[in-house]
Amino acid sequence: MDMYKINKKALYAIPLIAAVTLSACQKFLDVEPRASISDKQTIFDASSAETALNGVYGSFYYGTSFESIGYLSGDNIQWTGSHSSIQEFINHHVSAENENISGAWDAIYSTVNRANNVISKVPQVTDPSLSDSLKNQITGEAYFIRALAYFDLARTWGGVPLITEPTTSPADNIGIPRSSQQETYAQVLKDLNTAEPLLPETTDRYRATRKTVWALKARYYLYQKDWKNAEAYADKLINDSANYRLIKPYGSFFQNNVQANQEAVFYIFHSSSEPNGERGSWQPQQNGGTRQWAPNDAFVALVNNPAIGGNRNVLVAQDNQGRWYGNLYYRSDGSDPNYIIRIAELYLIRAEARAQQNNLSGALQDLDAVRDRAGLEKSTASTQADILLAIENECRIEFALEPHRWYDLVRTGRAGTVLGIKDADYFLMPIPADQLLADKALEQNHGY
Repeated sequence: MDMYKINKKALYAIPLIAAVTLSACQKFLDVEPRASISDKQTIFDASSAETALNGVYGSFYYGTSFESIGYLSGDNIQWTGSHSSIQEFINHHVSAENENISGAWDAIYSTVNRANNVISKVPQVTDPSLSDSLKNQITGEAYFIRALAYFDLARTWGGVPLITEPTTSPADNIGIPRSSQQETYAQVLKDLNTAEPLLPETTDRYRATRKTVWALKARYYLYQKDWKNAEAYADKLINDSANYRLIKPYGSFFQNNVQANQEAVFYIFHSSSEPNGERGSWQPQQNGGTRQWAPNDAFVALVNNPAIGGNRNVLVAQDNQGRWYGNLYYRSDGSDPNYIIRIAELYLIRAEARAQQNNLSGALQDLDAVRDRAGLEKSTASTQADILLAIENECRIEFALEPHRWYDLVRTGRAGTVLGIKDADYFLMPIPADQLLADKALEQNHGY
């Protein structure tokens, strides 16, 4: 967001607290921004605590720099712009000077710091209008978002510096070395475990609840290859069919300006006053966009194949020059939400976890649920290897315009084979060069 100025020479950005309006039903977050007051004063009563949490949500989901890593590093999306630095992701040889890498790192740590401020200060507030339950909820949401931020840092860069206290000056975090990737993932789980009992077990599509924690735990355990827990936490959402289900047809979860429905587990809200920056990158010039991110020929062929894409071909459309463009983010006012976790992901997480535990019939049941929603016949895969490949291929189409593909291929050890990457060092992104210059305690990832 423009109001947050990031100091590129500082190791971690120091955010101001600002508000983002979520909707009339999200009254708790409908508060005025307090960006003009000092950080020492920002969280001192119920209203400022709510404003601070708005600042956490307002910095999330890091802008378009992070998403472009997931999109362009996979094999569904091409870059049509002129900046050679963006093409580095498609070529799988990213420079430490890449501005998108630096922008994503800064933005994620800015989110971390906003969360740290809430976690540190809200429990100390003594305003009678801030009840213990509301105080817990605000703090729990901040823990959840910090967990997701460190999850994204871990899967993108490996081990990173673990900052868990508010940053008040650029010098605060100088000299903190990188933790290992394992230690960074451990911080994710620690934050999720802390958030879980603080949050209500309610259904909310735009704010973190206990159910949102369960959903991220399912993804977390999948990355850790803890198949039993991945299945167990996916179960919690899938079995809550009154609130979460696959809706038909596929396009129902995003078309016709719908903001949320039973497909949604966790979305990031946008409105005309706080628009989604992704829309412009996907839409063609005739719709006021740049079409710098566009589906490549291979994906267009797959999604338009009725036996593979089914009714998911609504993800693409052609402009007045016959060029294909992605149509997941399409709203003229930029109010498209970011789709962070959908129930379809929980089905495919459980399918993979079941297949890895040799519950092949259960895995096929979940895979076929996603295929049925897409208007496809049941899968003909029968062996464990074939079923796992079928799940991988289904994920490629189901989440084609959501930044999953690259991370899925890396976590399964398939990136080298599928994308032709010969050097495994490039499965992690480089630490930004400006961060290395600012802090000599940081070490670059191997191979860069």
